Amino acid sequence: MAGDGAEFTVAVALLPLINQLRVGRISMTEHSNNDIVEQKIKEGVYIRTIRSFVKREGRLTKGQESALENQWPIMGLEHKDGLIDLVAVFGNDNPVVAEIGFGMGKSLVAMAKAAPEKNFIGIEVHTPGVGACLLEAAEQGVTNLRLYCHDAIEVLADCIPKDSLSCMQLFFPDPWHKARHHKRRIVQGAFAQNIRSSLKIDGIFHMATDWENYAQHMVEVLNAQEGYRNIATDGDYIERPEHRPLTKFEARGHRLGHGVWDMMYQRVK
Repeated sequence: MAGDGAEFTVAVALLPLINQLRVGRISMTEHSNNDIVEQKIKEGVYIRTIRSFVKREGRLTKGQESALENQWPIMGLEHKDGLIDLVAVFGNDNPVVAEIGFGMGKSLVAMAKAAPEKNFIGIEVHTPGVGACLLEAAEQGVTNLRLYCHDAIEVLADCIPKDSLSCMQLFFPDPWHKARHHKRRIVQGAFAQNIRSSLKIDGIFHMATDWENYAQHMVEVLNAQEGYRNIATDGDYIERPEHRPLTKFEARGHRLGHGVWDMMYQRVK
């Protein structure tokens, strides 16, 4: 009986670890190192069970498929490779801008082409979008761009060095407009702090949305976070900066009278 009780105690103690393994947040390598697991759980790295996206993969076009085959070895970054050395990845120490959820990548490629003095990292979970971005980058001759095809939360936690980015961009994320789905919105307190830790001091977290309620949510969340300052000088929002391209989707929204809200928060400590 004593042995059964001891086994039960151990099983109960392992439940949190088992739950983390179920949601795919702890690798088997880390599982073998309790110190790593304990520290990362304390940091909030592994506390994540609700995804902010639904992964629906469409068919790849021949162009996207070819780009993935030919350009991924050049521009692709793998989550499984862990923490990256930005100087080694880009071959220079230029400022690095990262974007979460770049869609089909046209705007991201345009920004990278327009700013060769900067490096860009795009993070997207949808393979056709990554293929389209690679294709566009190759056609435009862009060389200062690297891509992840993986969950941004995990890339932030495992791959992006702390205090390394000059800017993080989050443009038009899924608004999850129904109230019961608001918990799925990517902009939450823990996410904002993960972004802050990846930014350099004075680095910028730039968000944009065409859902006013989500814009209000973003402002509410970021205003409550330590270490951020809203750079807007008139209210909570700023005019679209010139470096953020006007997408066809956004232009259509303007024609229909839909609003778009841009927000920039600076890391101050």
